[in-house]
Amino acid sequence: MADIENQIKEFAKSIGFDEVAITDASPFLDDEKAALERIRSGKMDGLSWYTEERVKKMNNPEILLPGAKSIISLLTSYLGDEPDPKNSLKGKMARYSWGDDYHNVIKKRLKILCEKLPEILNTEVRTRTFVDDGPMNDRAAARRSGLGWFGKNTNILNAKFGSWFFLSQVILDVDLVKDSPLNKTCGSCIRCIDACPTGAINDSYEIDTQKCISYLTIELRGKIPINLRSLMGDWVFGCDICQDVCPVNRKAQKGNSIEFQQRPGFSTPDLIHILKMDQDEFSKTYKNSPVKRTKLIGLKRNACVALGNNKNPDAVPSLREILIDESNLLKSHAAWALGQIGGIEAMDCLKRAVNNEENSDVLKEIYLAIKNCEDNQNVSV
Repeated sequence: MADIENQIKEFAKSIGFDEVAITDASPFLDDEKAALERIRSGKMDGLSWYTEERVKKMNNPEILLPGAKSIISLLTSYLGDEPDPKNSLKGKMARYSWGDDYHNVIKKRLKILCEKLPEILNTEVRTRTFVDDGPMNDRAAARRSGLGWFGKNTNILNAKFGSWFFLSQVILDVDLVKDSPLNKTCGSCIRCIDACPTGAINDSYEIDTQKCISYLTIELRGKIPINLRSLMGDWVFGCDICQDVCPVNRKAQKGNSIEFQQRPGFSTPDLIHILKMDQDEFSKTYKNSPVKRTKLIGLKRNACVALGNNKNPDAVPSLREILIDESNLLKSHAAWALGQIGGIEAMDCLKRAVNNEENSDVLKEIYLAIKNCEDNQNVSV
């Protein structure tokens, strides 16, 4: 029987997966309990789709595929070249977003794998696949299969590929010989906890979602809390800080998927260019890219925050245009950015905006920005 498992693994690797492991389809009871506790304690606030009903589904493979017996857990590395050079008019995007949308790439490979399974198993087989897009606990499956261990930053860590990879699964109604979990942990290392600028990672292997820069730049649809903006640096889509500092990633092996190679300018995007984008250009630039999830207004909002943190006065004219012509959401963040940059030109923009702005929320942001300029003595007042 072990030969069948090896055939599955070898075929999966031949079509682009980097690591493969197998576990049974029994419930992930401890994970379900922990997830429910996080929801009830408010640690998952902001993710409206992450409900108790979803948690119960994602931790019970039998619900997802009646008659489920096994889970094939698959790893696909996206680690490639280093980011392009950057300056204070450029931002940063998480590595996983530099190439094609991983959902589309991996789904095609899973389809090929599932079509091959009846031949390898010499029997009919029912399957259901997941690529971070449905109620499936991918990390629990990866950990139990031995594909990796659970890191303190909540990522799955793999000795060969670090944490720079996507997870996917095939649930099937055939018994397979399962692999064993790894006897590894992060030990006493707390580098990811110490490095997180917003304090989103705690020592209980949990993330405070509403403090996570990835959540703030992608999932959050409204205003970014003022107290967190200055902590976000120049990230405009996702965040890699906790992975960059992880010792396991020091010698991580690069993947072979050309689909995840960096598109020109994706690692360090031009922030001024983002502010000038219209919907057509956004749709064209980020077609088949994970970045489209943040939507144009979200990307512009994030660019304003990044420019404010980078404090380059050359950004003032573009931020002034946002403050005059854009939505209230973008005006608020542009005002904040001008207050961070400071200087006579920025102060002039803010004072002129006071006379033309009617929205109370935007006015509040403008006044706070003016006060910030004054408090920091960035201009003569």
